[in-house]
Amino acid sequence: MIQLLQQAPAPGGGAGAISSQMLLMAVIFAIFYFLLIMPMRKRQKKQQELLSTLKKGDEVITGAGIFGRIAALDEERGFVILQISDSTKIKVLRSSISSLASQPEAAKPEGT
Repeated sequence: MIQLLQQAPAPGGGAGAISSQMLLMAVIFAIFYFLLIMPMRKRQKKQQELLSTLKKGDEVITGAGIFGRIAALDEERGFVILQISDSTKIKVLRSSISSLASQPEAAKPEGT
């Protein structure tokens, strides 16, 4: 028994351990990329496309949940004038608009 313990290789010392750790790190990074980073980039790109295509008369929803119709756009300063009722207009940042009000809600689960 003592001879077997003396002949056993030392644990963790070798090039195989380092390469397997690097492979494991690469796999973990790939999982994070495909599950977190890539979908986030797609959402950001879609949001930027929405903001760039806004025009006067579009019905929108802000991030705070305010529904309104775009009365005016200021491209230079980056804000939008929303008409939320016949006599009420508010100024909001263009980036605070989350979606078009007429957009179909594809993310909504069926049956609700």
